[in-house]
Amino acid sequence: MLVDSGCSRPGVHGGPQVSTTPPVSRTHDVASADTARRSRTSAGSAWGRLRHVALPVGSLLLFLVLWQLLAASGTWSETLVPSPAKVWDAFVDVSTTHDGVRGYNGTTLVEHLGISLRRIALGAGIGIAAGVVFGLLMGTVGWLRSLFEPWITFLRTLPPLAYFSLLIIWLGINEEPKVTLLAVAAFPPVAVSTTAAVAAVPKSLIEAARALGASRWDVVRDVVVPSALPETLTGVRLAVGVAYSSLVAAELVNGLPGIGGMVKDAANYNNTPVVVVGIIAIGVSGLIIDGLLLQLERRVVPWRART
Repeated sequence: MLVDSGCSRPGVHGGPQVSTTPPVSRTHDVASADTARRSRTSAGSAWGRLRHVALPVGSLLLFLVLWQLLAASGTWSETLVPSPAKVWDAFVDVSTTHDGVRGYNGTTLVEHLGISLRRIALGAGIGIAAGVVFGLLMGTVGWLRSLFEPWITFLRTLPPLAYFSLLIIWLGINEEPKVTLLAVAAFPPVAVSTTAAVAAVPKSLIEAARALGASRWDVVRDVVVPSALPETLTGVRLAVGVAYSSLVAAELVNGLPGIGGMVKDAANYNNTPVVVVGIIAIGVSGLIIDGLLLQLERRVVPWRART
């Protein structure tokens, strides 16, 4: 009986020895399948990136078209619903010097926005720092949580306008009541999220650290803070959003220069295009800052995206 040399041949002990060389056709099929799989993965990734950009741009274009159609329909007057072209003209006017007038009330849009962002940075920064400290204390000391948590909940439920008039009576009409309002608005979200995160730290990690000889401060620094950091950063993002939503309220009195003050002053004169420009400026800057905070969160706590 003849035996194919490509399949088997006698071994040392006389038995058949199977060839370990894979068939050429099978190797080719595996390579083709792998190439096709990589092509599908690359195409899917490219489509995902394209969709990530195309959907927001498409929704923006659709919004502009609907806005233009609504303004052109004549259902409402231009005072109530200005066209996109009118808003663009207002944006150019408040951003440049025209007819001898510099921006709005002598200040350009960028300067108005910069002054408001400085107020937010100072006020929200104070509120965030205080919220982190109180959150750590309330999360680690039970009686402090029982003492302060009702007051923080009370502040969290108050709208800014409810106590802004009181701040003006106490602090005057300059920068102090504005910064204080933004600090009070930003404080509760960070305090609540940090408290909950600290209280949720696994007891096994704390006990393991103490068993290794860690002091109370070492446990807080090396165990509690890293474990609570993801939720704390989420609270920071929420606090910045609350501070932005309180901006116009903070600049109701003596808010010029400032983007909220510009919106309030333009509304007093039914200058709707400038009001819309101010609202868009607040929203776009808020989106940018939230995106920066999200990137910071991904860099500081990269493990969160994998959990």
